[in-house]
Amino acid sequence: MNTSKIYSMHTTKSENKDEDINFQPTTSSQVYGARKGTKETVLYTEETIPQRKKRCFSCPPQGIVNNIMTSGVIYFMTWCLLWLLSGPEVLPGGNLFGLVIIFYSACLGGTLLELIRIPAVPPLPPLLGMLLAGFIIRNIPSISKHVRVPRKWSSTLRSTALTIILIRAGLGLDPEALRQMKGICFRLSFGPCIMEACTAAVVSHFVMDFPWQWGFLLGFVLGAVSPAVVVPSMLCLQEAGYGIEKGIPTLLIAASSMDDVMAIMGFNTFLNLIFSKGSILNNVLSTLWDVFVGVLVGAVFGFFVQYFPSEDQEKVPMKRAFLILSMSISAVLGSQHIGLHGAGGLFTVVLSFTAGLKWAKEKTRVQKLILNTWNIFEPLLFGLVGSEVSVSSLKTNAIGTCITTLCLAVCVRILSTFAMMCFAGFNFKEKIFIALSWMPKATVQAVLGPLALETARLTAPHLESYSKDVMTVAFLAILFTAPNGSLLIGILGPRMLSHHSQPQAP
Repeated sequence: MNTSKIYSMHTTKSENKDEDINFQPTTSSQVYGARKGTKETVLYTEETIPQRKKRCFSCPPQGIVNNIMTSGVIYFMTWCLLWLLSGPEVLPGGNLFGLVIIFYSACLGGTLLELIRIPAVPPLPPLLGMLLAGFIIRNIPSISKHVRVPRKWSSTLRSTALTIILIRAGLGLDPEALRQMKGICFRLSFGPCIMEACTAAVVSHFVMDFPWQWGFLLGFVLGAVSPAVVVPSMLCLQEAGYGIEKGIPTLLIAASSMDDVMAIMGFNTFLNLIFSKGSILNNVLSTLWDVFVGVLVGAVFGFFVQYFPSEDQEKVPMKRAFLILSMSISAVLGSQHIGLHGAGGLFTVVLSFTAGLKWAKEKTRVQKLILNTWNIFEPLLFGLVGSEVSVSSLKTNAIGTCITTLCLAVCVRILSTFAMMCFAGFNFKEKIFIALSWMPKATVQAVLGPLALETARLTAPHLESYSKDVMTVAFLAILFTAPNGSLLIGILGPRMLSHHSQPQAP
């Protein structure tokens, strides 16, 4: 008898002990087993081998029920601590109350959207649920009158969220991938973004009566692809072996970071042109000065973080993550106070990219810590963005003109992406997939749209109507392109990309 096929002995005592446990048969082949204390040999077949079956309901609760109850208690105790520390600020009408309600509602909205599973359809991104949660809070009068967040707080939180996005973009840049596919990567990063920005500027000028400067500002708000949607989807395809032979997931992951940087630079340029009082030449020179300062200082601090802390210290990844976060947030918020609006963002990207060049495998641990920080700011960002859109303040024809501008700009982006991938070694199906994968928008739009509105409220209230339309288009872009883009990537990836099985280790 082959001893490798002998199951463990079951005593009479253990059988009586486990009588209340449900069993189900396994699918293994026939094996022999012996019961201790008897001379009887029992033949266990595929139909008779018992296996424990997990209960759906147990006491105390397990699984998702336990998780929901634990999270609820944690949120409630957090509110209790805030109430004990700040008093009426966390009661209805207080500033902290509004922030806490938006955060909790956004977390709940993202969780509920994750629970929606449709067979044969990829899951929807949780950020959509967070966005809708903030939108619902704003547009229910009985709730919105008690939920108020100071504009200064909202602006600072959005700027911090933008900083974390830029840090992830800088750390996500793969130098090896950029060297191998630098031509294709640069075309994919800059070409579709610029084409979409120009299209949105022209359409908004004639359809929405936007001035040209506002049109290009709107274009660069729309021009950014969302790494929060593209990167996880590409990693899933990469792990499954789709498109890895031609490096399609790697290409899209690397280009998504550079695409965001391009869109943010363009947005900052036209934001300065609109709200500054100097001549166009002075504004252009000021923008170039911002770029020079941001790149130079970011490179210097990046080289510093490469060697400090040293490898012989404890908790090195945590110290590196803290240094990058603290330096970048200080640079982004500080540059706004001293007038170098574009320098802080470039500083962040260059700092994180330069620092990651020497970290090699350790960079993954830093990225995980940054991701944990993003998981806190993501509900705040999308919840606050959703709460900025009020249905009652929209014009009668605003939705129609905004959707027209959005649809035409996205169509041009898809076509230009397809054209940029010609003569790059991809077949027709792969080019179609790349073009459609380059459609989702979410994170950058959630930051830049409210930033234009906030700047107009503070410096030029007569321009607030334009900034509200920019905010509306950004909201609609997230609402339409994020879920549709995620679904298209998940559905078309296995059908349009060639499958290449990963070599197994001997």
